[in-house]
Amino acid sequence: MHWLTDPQAWIALVTLTAMEIVLGIDNIIFIAILVGKLPRPRQASGRVVGLGLAMVTRILLLLSITWIMKLTQPLFAVLGREFSGRDIILLTGGLFLLAKSVHEMHDKLEVDESEGRESEGGASEGSGARRGASFAAVITQIAILDIVFSLDSVITAVGMAKHVQVMIAAIVIAVGVMMWAAKPIGDFVHRHPTVKMLALSFLLLIGVMLVAEGLGQHISRGYIYFAMAFAFFVEIMNLRLRKKEARPGGEIV
Repeated sequence: MHWLTDPQAWIALVTLTAMEIVLGIDNIIFIAILVGKLPRPRQASGRVVGLGLAMVTRILLLLSITWIMKLTQPLFAVLGREFSGRDIILLTGGLFLLAKSVHEMHDKLEVDESEGRESEGGASEGSGARRGASFAAVITQIAILDIVFSLDSVITAVGMAKHVQVMIAAIVIAVGVMMWAAKPIGDFVHRHPTVKMLALSFLLLIGVMLVAEGLGQHISRGYIYFAMAFAFFVEIMNLRLRKKEARPGGEIV
């Protein structure tokens, strides 16, 4: 426990916690979209279990750091391009995220519209039940992406801190902050359909980035997060404009 008296360890803790929170944004968005497909009474437990899995996954990967480091070693080559275990995980996760994002966009654009037409024409009572998702299926999908989202953050954490205790503390604190923020973020996304579509576009962008990383093309996450922040800012302005136009007086309060 001598690290408690080491100022460098505390600086590393603050830095790592901030990094884990930033890198967890995409995880929160993905969990919010998936949990929104569960029945409302189960959404809170879905968020807790999903983020709990993220925390456990990162800690287990951290404790398996020797194995993690081996993932960066080449396993085979295709057309002169060497692939490591990390590349395979990033490729698989990226393709899964691309497929999931496109599927969710299709559901939002096509399935919701068809259900709306059915309800106007007198849909059967079973139409609402079809929209529900299995708790186990949602948690399984969250667990798969947790591994992908956690991999790079763990490798980065190892390069930034010397003490495993500091890394674990940063992960626990960051997940605690994410649990606190997950519900308001999820509620905001589901209250505004255009924001949900924007969130799915973010996940699509992150999927492309993961595939590119898996193919050896490094893309700085700073560019991705800046694009996400700018698009979100524009969407907030659009929401305020629509709210203003919907108000009789037409003035923003």
